[in-house]
Amino acid sequence: MASLTGIFKTEPEPTEDADKLVDLFRNRSELKKEFAALRDEKYQLQDRIKERQGAIERVQQKLGHLEALLLDPEWVHNVVVFYQLRRLAIHCENKVARFAEQLKQQREDKIHGKVLATWKAQIDKEAEKVERRIGEHRMRLQLLEDQLQAERHKLTTMGGISKMLHGRSQETAVDEIEASIAEAQGQEQALLLELDGIRNTSPPDHEGLDTAAKRSINFMVLSFAQQLYLDYKEDDLVGLAKEAAEKSVGAVNYGGKTDCDELLEILARRREAVDQVDDFAGILQKRAKLIARHAVFRNDDDVVPVPGTVATVYDIDRNGVVRQSDANLLGENYFAVAKTLSR
Repeated sequence: MASLTGIFKTEPEPTEDADKLVDLFRNRSELKKEFAALRDEKYQLQDRIKERQGAIERVQQKLGHLEALLLDPEWVHNVVVFYQLRRLAIHCENKVARFAEQLKQQREDKIHGKVLATWKAQIDKEAEKVERRIGEHRMRLQLLEDQLQAERHKLTTMGGISKMLHGRSQETAVDEIEASIAEAQGQEQALLLELDGIRNTSPPDHEGLDTAAKRSINFMVLSFAQQLYLDYKEDDLVGLAKEAAEKSVGAVNYGGKTDCDELLEILARRREAVDQVDDFAGILQKRAKLIARHAVFRNDDDVVPVPGTVATVYDIDRNGVVRQSDANLLGENYFAVAKTLSR
């Protein structure tokens, strides 16, 4: 019976072989994960290559189209006019963007300057209180030191009998004054630390603009955009520039060589005339008030007005005479004004 048990008894697998098998399956799983990640990365790279190739093909098509236009004697002058008008559009967009950024920075600096001035006044007030306490403390300390010197002098000048009778009480008085001086010096050090903490207080963080300030800025930006619109409204240069910014070269025909040359001359003269005029701050402010008077906002905390409510252009001459016309600069996004407004 014992021999039969020995024959059918299951031999346990070696522990070392089992561990190797577990490691093998674990490594296989990790390899599968790495392979999947590499496969995903491969597909992503292939997609990026296709996107780049598509972008390159589109650029090549544009270059080929432009080259064909430049080789065509009937279109070459149109190409020049098109890019000059696009240049005007970019020039106006940059001017609006710079104006908006400078105005926003000025308002932020002004508001933060007021906050800093209030903070500094409060710091100076608190420091003045502590400095006054330090001054009073030092006067008291000086009196104690003078009193100590007098009591010490009295102790050292006592005669034998007087010293026997009053010496101990005099020494006690000296000890008490010395203790008071030590306490006063400790209090002075605490006051000095308090003063140093006040002086080293960090200024308040730069706070953002509130709703009213952002609206005021946006009204001024819209006023500036209207000024540019009026500057180039003659001969519809502003409309032609907007069209050139939105369309591709060859999509607009400005006529023959004579027409194109005349348009270029008009454009050059107008830009020169506009660049020479820079004293219109008062007009901008007056126009901004008119815009604000009619602006409507969808919500109380909105800072960008409903475009249709600011679609009236105010042409204000040097005498203050106001003429009105309709042009929805915000709704039609002239000079990319929509993205320059404060939000």
